[in-house]
Amino acid sequence: MTGAAVGHVVESRTPDLPEGTVVLHEMGWRDISQGQASAFRRVDPPSDDIPLSLYLGLLGMPGLTAYVGLTRIADLHEGETVFVSGAAGAVGTAVGQFARLLGARKVFGSAGGPEKCELILQKYGFDEAIDYKKEPIRDQVNRVIGDDGLNVYFDNVGGDHLEAALDVLAPFGRVAMCGAIGQYNATKPQPGPRNMANILQQKLRIQGFIVSDHAREAHAEFQRVVGQWLAEDQLVYDETIIEGIENSADAFLGMLRGENTGKMVVKI
Repeated sequence: MTGAAVGHVVESRTPDLPEGTVVLHEMGWRDISQGQASAFRRVDPPSDDIPLSLYLGLLGMPGLTAYVGLTRIADLHEGETVFVSGAAGAVGTAVGQFARLLGARKVFGSAGGPEKCELILQKYGFDEAIDYKKEPIRDQVNRVIGDDGLNVYFDNVGGDHLEAALDVLAPFGRVAMCGAIGQYNATKPQPGPRNMANILQQKLRIQGFIVSDHAREAHAEFQRVVGQWLAEDQLVYDETIIEGIENSADAFLGMLRGENTGKMVVKI
């Protein structure tokens, strides 16, 4: 399985990455990796207080995904409203916090179950939490967000969540389509939104994106801005840590089932 990892160099033939250097790589699920120096990216944590695992979460791909989705794809403006699905996950918790720091007037999130809803309200500063397990998401979104109107929908789930958002997006609203985790395990084709005419009527813009397409252009800005927020204690985070590489598959499947809060990490 491909995937990012962070760890220490234990043996090296290049002075650029001596033993002990903290590095990131994309060489997959394994307890030790060997390769050309170009396959590893040096990481210099600003302090010992920052766990290395954050470079797989808030300071890594999930955080960059949230930042790119809000600033490049959704073009979030100060005073606008934001709704993010999968709000208790690694990307969702970052989206909620970044949106607030970028000037959003109100931030809504959906999560599965009362505990996760309470978490995003109390810890992550969301204004409203919608429990998609409680009743149909479309009914709740219309009731909770309908009167406020919605400018930006950050979609991690797809399916019924996208349909719900299309009901309440204001004219010229934007959808940043990051994922469709609600459909990944489907065993048959899923129906599309029944209200796609709203895209035309409300003059909406829907754009899918893959964060790797923006990594080179946005990475330095992301590290500077988010690193500063973290240094100023303006950001919080959660991790679900599973011990042992032999449990990687269970951790991955648990993530797809929504069993994680924040980033799902396997510690070796």
